Amino acid sequence: MKSAALPWLLGLYGAASLVHFAHNAEYLALYPHLPPSWSRADVYLAWCTVTALGLAGFVLYRRGSPRAGLALLGAYAALGFAGLLHYTRAPLAHHTRAMNLTIWAEVASAALLGVHVLVLAMRRRST
Repeated sequence: MKSAALPWLLGLYGAASLVHFAHNAEYLALYPHLPPSWSRADVYLAWCTVTALGLAGFVLYRRGSPRAGLALLGAYAALGFAGLLHYTRAPLAHHTRAMNLTIWAEVASAALLGVHVLVLAMRRRST
């Protein structure tokens, strides 16, 4: 069962995630209490790794392994909530508006993708 919304939600989350990770990478020193050992390259590599998981899930879903694909897509969406870990290092008020905006945009788009993936998995299970 194909989903017309899935590529759009995947793209939305991928774009929001890229904006958040790029903001992290470019303003790394301004984010409160992040490890000083992290580099711009580390942040971009992390984004590429996380995104590869989502792309692999989408390919599996579309190419005949929907169960495995949905599992990877669910994991990918769940990783979108990792941005909330910024608030374990410093409260929301210690982050700039741009930081908070990119964090919450990533979380919101990950939630949309995650709910859609869950709905697709439930439909598969019921058929």
